[in-house]
Amino acid sequence: MTEFNDFAKLLAEKSGEIIKKYHRTKVTIESKKDESPVTVADKAAEEVMRELIMKEFPEHGIIGEEFGKHNVAAEYQWVLDPIDGTKSFITGTVNFGTLIALLKNNEPVFGVINQPVLNDFMIGDGTVTTLNNEVVTMRELKNVNEATMLTSCYKDIGKYHDGSKFDKLMQQVKIFRTWGDAYGYSLLAAGFADIMVDAVMSLWDLAAIIPVIRGAGGIITDYYGEDPMTGNSILAANPDLHKQALALIK
Repeated sequence: MTEFNDFAKLLAEKSGEIIKKYHRTKVTIESKKDESPVTVADKAAEEVMRELIMKEFPEHGIIGEEFGKHNVAAEYQWVLDPIDGTKSFITGTVNFGTLIALLKNNEPVFGVINQPVLNDFMIGDGTVTTLNNEVVTMRELKNVNEATMLTSCYKDIGKYHDGSKFDKLMQQVKIFRTWGDAYGYSLLAAGFADIMVDAVMSLWDLAAIIPVIRGAGGIITDYYGEDPMTGNSILAANPDLHKQALALIK
């Protein structure tokens, strides 16, 4: 997979150059059909990645948040979310990242979480995860009372799931913050947070983070403990905390 890993780094670098150019500038904000925001940075970053993929691997497929699907029958599919956390991006924070996944027969081979402003490049293949070429692992906490838990949008929990059950978990953890989206999962994999819960996810939101979390020693499922690739939500933590969190929210 070395060839693909090196190419993923190139995708992150080229998209990152565009994103950094627009970060903390007065970009025009458009609304998509689902009312979520999108900017020229989202679109331009995905465009440059798509162009590089089609040039280097013309036989591969692409699934992108902004420009849809290309070559859907291909064995290999690149899944792109140029700015996961656009709401954070347009408010000037660094709680966002670029997500890049490579699927083989619909299963993620590896995933990238790139934070271009911080120059943090994280890549995982399900067995090992590195941050800027250094191996990272999740913290080995045993008790949910000691944990730091993150989520991207607290309001979505009650909208899509049983909010009262989640609140019981929230009251038990030591620290609860909404440092979410791609940035939150990078904190989780690097051992700075312990539980990540997202109420609703799309393929481009979750495909990259699956091998990253697994490579860092974590368990990642949907909200109900099932295969994350067939669900539309995420619960991620180390094995002990995942079991405790799932028992409380399921």
